[in-house]
Amino acid sequence: MRLSILDQAPISANQTPQEALVESMKLAQAGERLGYIRYWIAEHHDLTGLACPAPEVMLGYIGAHTKSIRIGSGAVLLPHYKPYKVAEVYNMLGTLFPGRIDIGIGRAPGGSAEAANALSDNFLQQVWKMPDLIDMLLHFIHRDFPPGHEFANVKAAPIPETPPVPWLLGTSKKSAILAAEKGLAYTFGLFMSDNDGEEIVREYRKNFIARKEGDKPQVIVTVSAICAETQEKAEDIALSSYIWGKQRDKKEGSGGIPSISEAKEYLKKENLYKGFEKMKQKVIIGDPMEVKNRLFELQQAYQADELMIVTITHSPKDRLKSYELIARDFNLKNILSD
Repeated sequence: MRLSILDQAPISANQTPQEALVESMKLAQAGERLGYIRYWIAEHHDLTGLACPAPEVMLGYIGAHTKSIRIGSGAVLLPHYKPYKVAEVYNMLGTLFPGRIDIGIGRAPGGSAEAANALSDNFLQQVWKMPDLIDMLLHFIHRDFPPGHEFANVKAAPIPETPPVPWLLGTSKKSAILAAEKGLAYTFGLFMSDNDGEEIVREYRKNFIARKEGDKPQVIVTVSAICAETQEKAEDIALSSYIWGKQRDKKEGSGGIPSISEAKEYLKKENLYKGFEKMKQKVIIGDPMEVKNRLFELQQAYQADELMIVTITHSPKDRLKSYELIARDFNLKNILSD
């Protein structure tokens, strides 16, 4: 099975943002060493506990500290930006790190309405123009504007030998059909969706239109997972992420991912046991065998070409250990070499 990493660059309660970003780089290095296919980093704006508003900056840093793993945005939030500038940025990354760059495309604001307004004008209007924005971006990446187009002679230089590979990210049937109509690979964000993901992915495959000969539908399913040596330890580690979300909603706590002991104290104080049990139904949490079985079930249910795992923990060591245990049980290093 092909596995990859999605990193949201979480900041723990005892970390500085700089330390959190260094840990993101170390995670990408570990992913490369362990046999993960790709490492993507998300874009968020003024969200407490998350350190990366600019994936393109982090990808330059991460690319310089890795050699072979594919790296990309998960996702660049296109309604905020001009497609030409996005093409320039990712073409430059593709020039620096040949054959390794993915450009994940999304349309969420990535933060509050106030942050969206501070970042760009007319965000909602740009969301409605998303199909046109994608078309423009693809034309710049592939240099295939029709003759006579006003940008037919405009290059998103530097032009890499291998163009960045575009993916459309989404959580709805609308995004799946858009990806299909544009002939794009599709990433379904299961970890942030309550929709019927299997039906959404079926719609994507049913409606897929190839841009050129040989194109075929490709699907990544992104899932939250936490793996540890025992079920009990995995649930303890997962509690930090759950409580962090609750504290953020209430604007309580330090803003960072709380320690396990702090999370347990808050769980008891606020009597959030039922909520945590519900969260455990959505997130894959367990020992290596449990996590492996559930990931296999998920891959089979979606017929996914690849699974992408997002893991948020208080301790960077626990996060790294989770990815190590999963890689070991799936024998990723040997799969990568085949």
